[in-house]
Amino acid sequence: MTTQPPFTQEHDEFRGVVRRWVANELAPHAREWEEAHWFPDDVFAKLAEQGYLGLKYPEEYGGEGGGYLADAVFTEELSRCGSGGLAAGIGAHIGIATPPVWKFGTEAQKQRYLVPAIAGEKIAALAITEPDAGSDVAAIRTLARRVDGGFVVNGSKMFITNGVRAHFYVTAVKTTLEGGHHGISFLIVDRGEGVGAEPIEKMGWHASDTALIAFDDVFVAEENLLGREHEGFALIMANFQWERLLMSLGAVGAMQRAFEVTLAYAQGRTAFGRPISAHQVIRHKFADMATTIEGCRCVTYNALRLFVEGHDAVRQVTMAKLATQRSCFELMDTCLQIHGGAGYIAEYDIERAARDARLGPIGGGTDEMMKEILGKALGI
Repeated sequence: MTTQPPFTQEHDEFRGVVRRWVANELAPHAREWEEAHWFPDDVFAKLAEQGYLGLKYPEEYGGEGGGYLADAVFTEELSRCGSGGLAAGIGAHIGIATPPVWKFGTEAQKQRYLVPAIAGEKIAALAITEPDAGSDVAAIRTLARRVDGGFVVNGSKMFITNGVRAHFYVTAVKTTLEGGHHGISFLIVDRGEGVGAEPIEKMGWHASDTALIAFDDVFVAEENLLGREHEGFALIMANFQWERLLMSLGAVGAMQRAFEVTLAYAQGRTAFGRPISAHQVIRHKFADMATTIEGCRCVTYNALRLFVEGHDAVRQVTMAKLATQRSCFELMDTCLQIHGGAGYIAEYDIERAARDARLGPIGGGTDEMMKEILGKALGI
């Protein structure tokens, strides 16, 4: 591994440590956990022992103080675990559910939720998407009605990663009946009375529990209001760039791993008297894939550098997300094709990689939404 901006030699060394840990502690269980449609909660405790749940968070909350770049290295290497669902469950906790508490929470909220989340004692989920509100987050309907001492929440959330296992939900709600972006607030909702979670069967990400959440007259104390009332839309937007960068990094790591696995297969598989990798048609596929991976890596690392340096990187992050997700799915399909019939059976794992990759152009903002955002950023 060679150092590439914005990473340093120290990041390269850390990458090696994470890669070995993922290979030894997570990858051997990928198929077992996929078949179980679940991975054990103690995975979070094991991650916490290594400091991986708090890489970017300050040491005062139990974090490592390594900043966004350390988190980026971990995310890219985590994608090599062999299970998109496992990576998604861990990534949701680290990358999208706990950051709002860190950025907008009171000191008391950080002590009650962020500290145990970093320690692997509490698992978090972000609850924004609803059955009738996906890309259009302003259309959410889950209502939090003010009562003495807090709020009563009614409504439902859809496609919530870690939704079944979560101890608390960082939840977007309407605190007024006013339409549009106005009147959205965030509440930290503890799992308990009135909170129901139903797992959803999916095409991929089988090891991840993705849930339909129902809130039925759930009382949430005033002290669990995250940020200012009616100003929750800003909280939603604040983490979108990081979430999309994480997805881009994960796609780059997944593509690189699939390339390596497929190349090893092609070099060992013989047809017409020689390895299939020696046939021009296959060799050219690898050349195309290597070029795709390098291009995706460069656009992603550039967006990451700009983000970490504090620049307005909406355009670059959007490009990275748009470029990597569709490319990842198409590259997985090419890898499956090179495997031939073996690629279609579970034994070789590439069929799972192809299924898992299909969510990329949908989650975290669809390709269509990315193009809309990019068009506006270009002044079109």
